[in-house]
Formats: sequence, structure tokens, C-alpha cells
Amino acid sequence: MNCDKQCDPRYVSPGELRRASRAVRPKDAATLIIVRGGGKEPRVLMGKRAASHKFMPNKFVFPGGKVDPADSRIVPPYDLHPQVMKRLRRGCSEARARALALAAIRETFEETGLVVGEPDTPTLRTRSRDWADFLQHDVNPRLDVLHLVARAITPPSRNRRFDARFFMVDAEHIQGEVHERPQGSGELLDLHWVGVSKAQEMDQLPHITRAVLQELERRLREGAGPEVPGPFVLVRHGKSVIESI
Repeated sequence: MNCDKQCDPRYVSPGELRRASRAVRPKDAATLIIVRGGGKEPRVLMGKRAASHKFMPNKFVFPGGKVDPADSRIVPPYDLHPQVMKRLRRGCSEARARALALAAIRETFEETGLVVGEPDTPTLRTRSRDWADFLQHDVNPRLDVLHLVARAITPPSRNRRFDARFFMVDAEHIQGEVHERPQGSGELLDLHWVGVSKAQEMDQLPHITRAVLQELERRLREGAGPEVPGPFVLVRHGKSVIESI
């Protein structure tokens, strides 16, 4: 066999090229991990996706969802931490980086009713109905308090694919009372706060969520700041790989 090409680790077979060309392009998405201290161990807010969902039905996840066009039109008074922006920009533009962070905050509000931001600046205005619902609480989204924990792209073999960024924020940045069982749109069921270690033992937990929880536990244990890189999980040449973001 001629091994000149096949043995080259950069070589991609014709079959792999055909499969890659048929793969669904992943949509940008963002997730927000809200960390709540004050107990024996930090807790995170998680919910169960409804059985009717086509993507990860009946799985326990963090609140989040895909980026909407309106997320690119909001200009919050406090921008992303420079190191978080730098790491996000390895995969997108500066404007898209902000849109990802804003999507995490907006989706969290829609799914849980929790408002992450600050009330001490003039409230932003928007024509977006979704953001108008958020801003009616006289709170602006705050990006400087978000940490980038991880990034993951759904494997090419899936019909629904997302390029998801996982952000983390302390529950102290939620305006209003943090209810034990927050109320939202109903997209996430059984919303509750669960200890980080206990969350990793849950049965209906996606592989990537478990991996992100492990990274979160490490960051909390080591007191990692926004400049500390996290894992980037993706599939390359048919194999799952973990890079740094």
C-alpha cells in the first residue's frame, strides 16, 4: 500500500470528506452556569429538557439556547472581560462574542425567569420582544462578570448541531430573589439547585454536561479567574478531541 498520504496524520479520506460535506452546519449557542455558594458546596441551577424536544430530550442541562439576531443589537454598559473576549475571538468576531454572552443571559431569563445584570445605569431600549421582556425589569445585562468555562461542537453525525460556549456567573449577580424553584417558559422542567459533585452523579446527564461540570469543579477548587483557559470539545477525523480555549 502506498502510505505517502494515508499514513500522514493530516490525511482525510474521500469517505470522511463526503461525510463532512453532508454534515449539518452547527448553530451558535450559549449556556449559562449559575453558581450559588453559601452551603456545604457550591450549587448550580439545572433543569430537565422536555420529552418533546428533538435535541437532548429528558436530559438535565444548564439553561441556554441558540443565538438570535437581536443578541447582536444590544450594547450593554459593561463589556466582556478582556481575557474572556480574547478567548472567544479565537472562533468568532468581537461582535459575535458579545452576542454569544448576551444569548446566554437572555435564554437563562426566558427559561428560568432569573435576571442577570445590574440596575444602576439607564435601561437600554430595544425593539426585540424577548429583550424587551428582560429590560422591563429595569436591569441591563452585565457581561463583565461572565467567565468562559468551555466550548463544545456537536458531532458531525448529528442532525441537530450546535457550537456552544459555556459561561459561568455567580448567583450574586442575579437581581431579585433567587427562588429555590425559579419559574420560566417551561422549556426546562424540574428546575432546581444541585451541588456540583451531586450533579455529576445524575443519570440523565449528557456527556458534555458532565465534562463541563468536572471543569467547573476544578475551576472553583483552584479559584481560576477569567484568564484561565478551558476545554474545547469537538470531533476531528471521526475522533473526539479536547483542545484548549
